[in-house]
Amino acid sequence: MTERSRLLERITARPDVFGGKPVVRDMRISVESILSLLAQGVSQDALLDDYPELEREDILACTAYAHAVVAGDTLAAVKVGEA
Repeated sequence: MTERSRLLERITARPDVFGGKPVVRDMRISVESILSLLAQGVSQDALLDDYPELEREDILACTAYAHAVVAGDTLAAVKVGEA
């Protein structure tokens, strides 16, 4: 298993959580929110302080997910886990 595949396993999507949007480890923290905060200049350390249940690898997983989507990878490569 590649590092990217391992990271993408941290991203889950279920119809009953945020309308099926990708979230971090089945928590109610969306990939979209993390990416938005990073884009606004919020540091990883600040995110980890604001979301104590979040782990540094979760942030990396969000960026790996975004890269996979933007790169136009196959659906199999971008598929997220289901909890």
